Order: sequence, then C-alpha cells, then structure tokens
Amino acid sequence: MSDSQIRVGTSGWSYPAGEGTWNGIFYPVPPGHKTRSAKFDELRFYAEHFDTVEVNSTFYRIPTPAVARGWTERTPPGFEFSLKLFQKFTHPQMYHEATGQNPWDLGQKDVDEFRSALDPIASAGKLGALLAQFPASFKNEPDTRAYLEWLLERFRGYPVAVELRHKSWSDQPVETLQMLDAHGAAWTQIDEPKFRFSIRQSLLPNVRTFYYLRLHGRNAAEWWRHDRSEDRYNYYYSAEELERFAEAAETAARQVKKAYLYANNHFSAKSVASAAILKHKLEQELPGGYPPEFVERYPDLKGIVRELPVTPSRKLS
Repeated sequence: MSDSQIRVGTSGWSYPAGEGTWNGIFYPVPPGHKTRSAKFDELRFYAEHFDTVEVNSTFYRIPTPAVARGWTERTPPGFEFSLKLFQKFTHPQMYHEATGQNPWDLGQKDVDEFRSALDPIASAGKLGALLAQFPASFKNEPDTRAYLEWLLERFRGYPVAVELRHKSWSDQPVETLQMLDAHGAAWTQIDEPKFRFSIRQSLLPNVRTFYYLRLHGRNAAEWWRHDRSEDRYNYYYSAEELERFAEAAETAARQVKKAYLYANNHFSAKSVASAAILKHKLEQELPGGYPPEFVERYPDLKGIVRELPVTPSRKLS
C-alpha cells in the first residue's frame, strides 16, 4: 500500500446548535462557561485531529472563493476537503422549497459558479473529491441516467463520488458501473439503515483512482420520521461494527491510489468518535488532544487518544 492513502474524517465540522451540538463535547468550553470563546476556530481545532473533512455547507450554499481560500489558510499542509455538490444539482425539489427559485434552469452557469469556488482549494493542493449525493427518490430511469451523465461530464477532470440510494441502481449493477466507470466516478459506498428499496452494495471500489465510503449510522427508527433532522444521525457505532469498515478500507487501499472514509453520524460528535476509532483500527496516528468530557462520553476512546488537561488556565481561543 505504499502508493495508497487512507484518509479518515467526518462529514462537516460545525454543529453549533441543537441537542446534537459538538460544543462542550468535542469542542472544549472553558470551565465555568456555557459556551466557548467567540475566537475559537473550529476548523483549526478539527484539523489538529484529522487530515480530511467532507464539507456539508456547500450543499446549502456555494461558498465564495474568499471563503474557500480561508479554509485552506486555516488548515495545515496536506489537509484535504471533499465537497458536497450544491443541492440544485442533486435535490431540485429541496432547492425550490428552500429558495423559491426554479431549479430546472440548471446549466453551465451553475457549474461554473461551483467550479470557481473550488479553484482556491484545488490551487492549494487540498481538494479531495466532489460528492454528488442523490436522494432515495432518484431512481435508475432513462431521464435520471441521462442527467447523471450530463453532470459527470460537466465536472470532468475532478474526482467525483456518486451516492445512489435506491435499489434500482444496484438491481442493474453492470449498467450502473459502466456509466460511472466511463467517467472515472467512484460509486460511493454507504452504511445506513436498510429498507425495502435501499441500495445494496459490496463495499468494494469500482475505479482505480479513489474510493469513497460514508457512514450515516443505523438509526432506523428515526430515519424517515424524526422531530429534528439531526435525530436521523443519532447513532453510535460500536468498535466491533467499525471493524468491517476498517477492513473494507484496507482492501480498497490495495486497489486504489487514495481512500476516503467519512463518518456522518454527527449527533453529539458521535462521528468524531467513529473516525478516531477507525484511525486506531487502521493503525494510524491519532494527533491532537481530546476534551475529557468527550472521552468520558465515549469510553471506547480511553487509552487510544490523548486527553486535554483539565485546567482553568487552558486557553481555548
């Protein structure tokens, strides 16, 4: 595996509100305070622990080049960002409901705007992959296949991972693989609750360039019906459950140049715990310090991560 790299991180780094916030769990809060310092930089702290992150905010809005450049400046050399495509590309109905705008005027101008946002990251050598995540309603039909081919052609030259959720795609695996392989796109491997129409996958890579695996959790009870969207991702993977994915990554790494593993079970920073355990199972270094509150909440990390000291003088900004 000398030419391969396995990068492990989380989906998103900023969860400042709600019951599933990361503040006071992964992001330390000064003793005697309910909130952290306004000067605390979440991304810098995150990048002390992991060498990649999947950016979720780009699904909701396209960042300006200045914002993207700021991300690169706040992370160390070698750090990589994988970015989720803007919702207009993959979730037109959601885009319409959120903005009131017409999603069907999608064209080259939208592609160019997103590509402009990527330029500072790519120029800094910190671009991982692009994630085209489609909803479960995106079925394998002539119109959807034609659209997916259009999208992959517009982002040719970038490593694109495609997340498909409906079983119609895995029901016709040869056809699906032929289309993705023709564009050098990775078929995103996902772990999530399985229902009647859920996609079935092998966890194996389909292209030689890169591998992309996402762990959404297995909270079947709140997957479709929940009070808050964050509840869907309220699931803690046991160390035993994560063993399968560490093994899948090692297998993939023998066949590809680079592998990305992202934990998306983000409620209360459970994804951080999952990512740290995966790194440990892959015999990777676990840099950075973790708040004692985090290790107390997720005792599987006891003894495998360095705990930050509990001192009132500890500076958090």
